[in-house]
Amino acid sequence: MSKKTTLEKFIGVWNTKTIVGVAIGAALFGVLMNFGSIRIFTNTSLTTAMVVPVIVGGLFGPLPAAVAAGVGNVIADLISGSGFWFDWSIGNAFLGLFIGALPLYGAYIEDGIFEVKHMIIYAILCVIGCGISFGLVTPFFTYLWYGGELTITLYQSVVGSISNIIVLLVIGIPVLKVLASRNSRGRNLKAE
Repeated sequence: MSKKTTLEKFIGVWNTKTIVGVAIGAALFGVLMNFGSIRIFTNTSLTTAMVVPVIVGGLFGPLPAAVAAGVGNVIADLISGSGFWFDWSIGNAFLGLFIGALPLYGAYIEDGIFEVKHMIIYAILCVIGCGISFGLVTPFFTYLWYGGELTITLYQSVVGSISNIIVLLVIGIPVLKVLASRNSRGRNLKAE
């Protein structure tokens, strides 16, 4: 694990592996938003798509997770045929920054480092990230671009935040732990 500045950890290393991972992640996010979810409120679902930025963030960092979630939401809108909701795409991208912030607080999934303290920080950031992303960012852009009444958007934000938090914690933490464990075993090989 080399020494990197906070900005380098935030941006991640953009090489072929990262670009392919983000592209696959965005496509998978879009598909799972439409076909891997359960509708729980008006245009709001409990979706397994939230696992995608967890994996992309764990492997590549915050900015790649944000790109995968934001572009993935645009792909989901394209697949659904219900129009483009860029306010929600920006909200999901913003959430991706919080989800993928793992290396900023010392959780290095690629190096097999994801301890209990990292799980707690991750959980707190998921709750804060959902609150900010869907409680402030999405309604702001909804009002800015689409104008009008925000009541439905705010209800969707609350329901979406709760469902996303459930997926991010119940599925996200075990996924990150498994990825870290897998990478930890591969790093501890010794030549005899």
